[in-house]
Amino acid sequence: MTQSPPKTAKTAKPATTAGVFDAFSFPVPSVDVPASMRDFAEKSIAQARDTYSKLKTAAEDATGLVEETLETARDGAFSLGVKSIDAAKMNSDASFALARDLFGAKTFAEVIELQTAFTRKQFDAVTAQMKEFQELAQKFVTETTKPVTAQVEKTFKEFKAA
Repeated sequence: MTQSPPKTAKTAKPATTAGVFDAFSFPVPSVDVPASMRDFAEKSIAQARDTYSKLKTAAEDATGLVEETLETARDGAFSLGVKSIDAAKMNSDASFALARDLFGAKTFAEVIELQTAFTRKQFDAVTAQMKEFQELAQKFVTETTKPVTAQVEKTFKEFKAA
């Protein structure tokens, strides 16, 4: 004997998701934004754009300032380097001249006289060189910081005015 499978009730249709969201389908009332709120929002946007423009300009100015300062610093450092090489050459030339003169000296008194004259001359030369280095370094610092100082003052004036 063969048994037949049990008969099932009617097959149910799958539920649609549209019915689940029907609870959220209701008319939303339109809300009018007061004119004062619209004006406030428009002013805020305009102010934000203005502030962004000022910050962008300040950033561009700062970039230009850094480039200018680095260029000035490079030139100043080069000048200091050249001046120090010149001073070293002058001092070594003077030392070699002393050595040459010492080899030609005939008496101990002449050696002492040459050494004393060399020492006086070198003291004066080194004093003059240090004065030149000081003036050059002061000029270097002044020229390097001048653009920075000017830009800082300009920026503060602009932000005070705003």
